[in-house]
Amino acid sequence: MDPKTRGIVAYITIIGLVIAIVTNNPKDEQASFHIRQMLGLVLLWVATGIIAVIPILGWLIWIVGTLAGFVFWIMGLISALEGSRKQVPILGANFQEWFKGL
Repeated sequence: MDPKTRGIVAYITIIGLVIAIVTNNPKDEQASFHIRQMLGLVLLWVATGIIAVIPILGWLIWIVGTLAGFVFWIMGLISALEGSRKQVPILGANFQEWFKGL
């Protein structure tokens, strides 16, 4: 699988992310970039789901976090389809730093 395809597959559900991680050997920087972005988005969705249990405020944070995550996911997928490396807004640089081992 070529690096661009691995980057696209990373954005297709959690199973696609796992497939992209497993097949990214030897490590390709293009694929690794998109794997790190998607892993960060998945963890963002998990965090907003956990925060959602807080009464009233949690639901508001969940709605905003889920919608933002969806928009960021679309932006990341478009970036992968174009073959470019555009970070998702706000947390994209952090995702690259936090998951640089991938």
